[in-house]
Amino acid sequence: MRILKVISLLLDYPTQGLIEGRDELEQAIIQAREISPKQRGGLFELLELICGNDLMDGQEHYGALFGRGRSLSLLLFEHVHGESRDRGQAMVDMMAQYEAAGFAIGVKELPDYIPLYLEFLSTREDIEAREGLADVGHLLALLAARLDERESAYASCFRALLQIAGMEPQKAVAELREQVAAEVRDDSLEALDKVWEEEAVDFMKAEQQDRCSSMPSAPGKAREESAVPLHWVDFQHEGQAGAPAVEVKHG
Repeated sequence: MRILKVISLLLDYPTQGLIEGRDELEQAIIQAREISPKQRGGLFELLELICGNDLMDGQEHYGALFGRGRSLSLLLFEHVHGESRDRGQAMVDMMAQYEAAGFAIGVKELPDYIPLYLEFLSTREDIEAREGLADVGHLLALLAARLDERESAYASCFRALLQIAGMEPQKAVAELREQVAAEVRDDSLEALDKVWEEEAVDFMKAEQQDRCSSMPSAPGKAREESAVPLHWVDFQHEGQAGAPAVEVKHG
C-alpha cells in the first residue's frame, strides 16, 4: 500500500531528500484512494509545512515534538511496555515477524519505530496492512489526540492511518480528547529531569535484580542512537506511476 510509505516518510526525521521528492509525494497522495479527500488534505498541509519552511527549523521542531518526553514517542512498545522486560520480548517477536516476511532492517534500528513499521506494512498485502494498523489502533488514536492537543499538523498522519485501519478518525480521537486534555505535559525541562532521576534509581534496582539493561532508558535516546534509513523503493505497479528514487536518512 503505497500511501503507507508516504506517511512513513512524512513521520520520519525531515531531510533534504524528502524535500526534493515533494512532487512525487504529492502525486502519491493524490492517487491514494485508501483515504478520504479530507485526510489527503491533511497530509498535503503537513507536506507543505515540511517543504515550505527552512529545513533546519523543521528538524528542530521535529526533535522538540517527538524527542522530548514519552507521550509522543514514535516507538510503539514504549507506550505499551515502558522499560519493562516485556518490551524486549515484544521487539524480539516483531523482529521475527520482519524476518519471516523477508524484511531486513539495520542492526541499529528499533523494530517498533513507527515509520519503520509503516514501511514494513507498505510491502504487505492490503488486508494484512490494515490488520497491522488495527492492532495498534488505540495507540494511533492516542498519538493523534495528543498531537491535536498541541495543534500539530503531524496529527494528520495518524488520522489517515486510523482511516486505513477501518476506524473513524474523528470519533476515535474524540473519545480520547478529555483524557489527553487532563494529561500533564512531559516535555518540559522539569518533567525531563524528573524522569532521569526516577530512571537512575530504577537502573540501580535493575542491576540488583540482574535484569537486562541493554534497552535505552533516557527519553528519546532510542531514536537518537538508532539511525533509521528509510529507502524510497520502487512502487511501480500496473496503472501507477513509479515512486521517486530518493533516500531518506536521519540527520
